[in-house]
Amino acid sequence: MPRLTLTVGVLLTVIGLIAYLATGAVSVTALIPAFVGVPIVICGVLARQEGLRKIVVHIALVIALLGALGSLMNVVKIGQLFAGTAERPSAIITSVLLFVITACYVVIGVRSFVNARRSRAS
Repeated sequence: MPRLTLTVGVLLTVIGLIAYLATGAVSVTALIPAFVGVPIVICGVLARQEGLRKIVVHIALVIALLGALGSLMNVVKIGQLFAGTAERPSAIITSVLLFVITACYVVIGVRSFVNARRSRAS
């Protein structure tokens, strides 16, 4: 999980920076994926230490869950994007990427913890 955590964090940070630059560096909200990604990167780095791994990956999963939930407001506007009526298409695209990446990470993380618990119990 530490490697996946680090990868997810870096990916979100890069998406946020690209979105910010692609939109002319006008709106700080384009950096939202980076605001989610940087703390996840920090958790990924800390998770390399065996003693901290469990807690910091849990923290990263909570941050990712909050990121996924926070992005839903724009994700539901994906129909407007396809219809060509979206006011801020880049915000919708960025939010969809944020949602998909963080939701997948949360699912993988929860499954990993469930499997680890099962293997310890048997």
